[in-house]
Amino acid sequence: MRLNWTEGGDKMKLSARNVLKGTIKAIEIGVVNVDVVVEVAPGLEMSSIITKKSCENLGLEVGKEAYVVVKASNVMIGTE
Repeated sequence: MRLNWTEGGDKMKLSARNVLKGTIKAIEIGVVNVDVVVEVAPGLEMSSIITKKSCENLGLEVGKEAYVVVKASNVMIGTE
C-alpha cells in the first residue's frame, strides 16, 4: 500500500512500503511522549512512541483510524 498524504491540496508520498491501516486502541500519555497502540489486524497491535505535540497535531483519539508506517534498514529475528 502506498500512502499519499495531502494538506492544502499538496500531496506527500512516502517511500516506506510497510504501511498498515488500523484503529487506535490506546493512547498512554507520559510527561514528554505518548505511546500509541494501533490494532492493524484482529489481535495484532503495533505501538509507537511519539511526542505529545505530534499526537496533538495529528488529532489522535482512541477509535480513530490511523496508519502505521514502518521504515527500517534492519529487521532482526531471534529464536531460543
